[in-house]
Amino acid sequence: SQLSQFMDQNNPLSEVTHKRRISALGPGGLTRERAGFEVRDVHNTHYGRVCPIETPEGPNIGLINSLSVYARTNSYGFLETPYRKVVDGQVTEDIEYLSAIEEGQYVIAQANANLDENLRFTDTYVTARGEHGESGLFRPEDIQYMDVSPQQMVSVAAALIPFLEHDDANRAL
Repeated sequence: SQLSQFMDQNNPLSEVTHKRRISALGPGGLTRERAGFEVRDVHNTHYGRVCPIETPEGPNIGLINSLSVYARTNSYGFLETPYRKVVDGQVTEDIEYLSAIEEGQYVIAQANANLDENLRFTDTYVTARGEHGESGLFRPEDIQYMDVSPQQMVSVAAALIPFLEHDDANRAL
């Protein structure tokens, strides 16, 4: 079938990457010729679920992607990503997996937000994604979840790129 391939076993990284690859092509999916820019583009619901960097060049760009490092599928087949629960401005050790639909209802802080030794936010305002994925500054008591890791949004292979956050976007690709 179009969705079945021999596994790439050149090295452990290529094997893991091959196992975590997802495709919008094949039976019941899209065709390269009919897929427009809106399908191939990065969407805010991909955060923590689909890597924005790792996709092939050429006609398959944006149609074949990789799962992000911590992404998983739930029992209904939806992609989920983990978040740490925040209660009254204090980050807890409780991890909850949220789908893109659920995530849109919460205010979620970035993993690199400043915390004290009691896991409380130290800044008066914290950069976070609000309802519907809009980024902004929020008071710590308004935050409900926090990313588990700064590498949460990229794939296993992209997470291995040293100083990725300081690279030019085109170099990372």
